[in-house]
Amino acid sequence: MLAIERRSEIMSLLEQNQSVLVAELSKLFNVTEETIRRDLEKLEKEGFAEKTYGGAVLRQVVNLDIPFRVRERANKEGKHIIAQKALSLVEDGDTIMLDSSSTVLGIARGLKHRKHVTVITNSIEVLIELATAPDLTVISTGGTLRGYSLSLVGRNAERMLRNFNVDKAFISCKGLDPEKGITESNEQEVEIKRAMRAAAKTTYIAADSTKFNKVSFVKLADLRDIDGIITEHPPSDMWQEAFRTNNIIHH
Repeated sequence: MLAIERRSEIMSLLEQNQSVLVAELSKLFNVTEETIRRDLEKLEKEGFAEKTYGGAVLRQVVNLDIPFRVRERANKEGKHIIAQKALSLVEDGDTIMLDSSSTVLGIARGLKHRKHVTVITNSIEVLIELATAPDLTVISTGGTLRGYSLSLVGRNAERMLRNFNVDKAFISCKGLDPEKGITESNEQEVEIKRAMRAAAKTTYIAADSTKFNKVSFVKLADLRDIDGIITEHPPSDMWQEAFRTNNIIHH
């Protein structure tokens, strides 16, 4: 495994578990502890991690923007469960919008064999995933490529989304908080998600358990602004009450 691939895997573990240990990583990747320490030093210099005695923790800043390829590897099982739940909400003939998140990419993968579904997306990965789907209509937003997230953003993409009215939008986020609402790490991504929400009759937030009780950089919406939330685990009593208060259906 190349060093850059190993660091990407370490970042995925950090995002999922919030912390890592040098000794455990050394065994996992079959390299020396000194090699792992150098990996963690590089991740710290890049602003993703903070070294601790014997390991490192994920850097807790509200505008931390983790690359798509790293996010894609994190909590794969949870994202698969979310995708299956979301797919049960999509009917043949629906027109839907999908954002550029790694969680929503799992939904796209399950749409390949659906019939007469129209998908509008700003995600490069979704466009590639559905390129050979025989019975889907796939529409790109166009816009400016944001390589970090493999997404299309900017005024042209937002303008294009505002031209449509769709049945459902599936979007993800970086944080969910009862008071601060739904938040993201990047302003351009937020504007795309807001445009998708405005275009949809029903908006679903697809968010795994690592997003709960977190606040990120930019507010996307209040909880009351969405219709449903799709997660992999039953929410806590506090979150169930928040969903009831805001008329959100939990899936």
